[in-house]
Amino acid sequence: MIVLVAALLLMGVMLGAVVQLPASVSLVAGAVIGCWLLAFAVRELRARRN
Repeated sequence: MIVLVAALLLMGVMLGAVVQLPASVSLVAGAVIGCWLLAFAVRELRARRN
């Protein structure tokens, strides 16, 4: 759960910095965070089934 909170905090920091970053960097960072959260969700769903 702490990892999820850290990811959300990192996303908040990135959203705050997105004004000063180029659009391509912001999109790549958002995609990386999104993929990480998706992998986390899949891992949690698999753990609940077992």
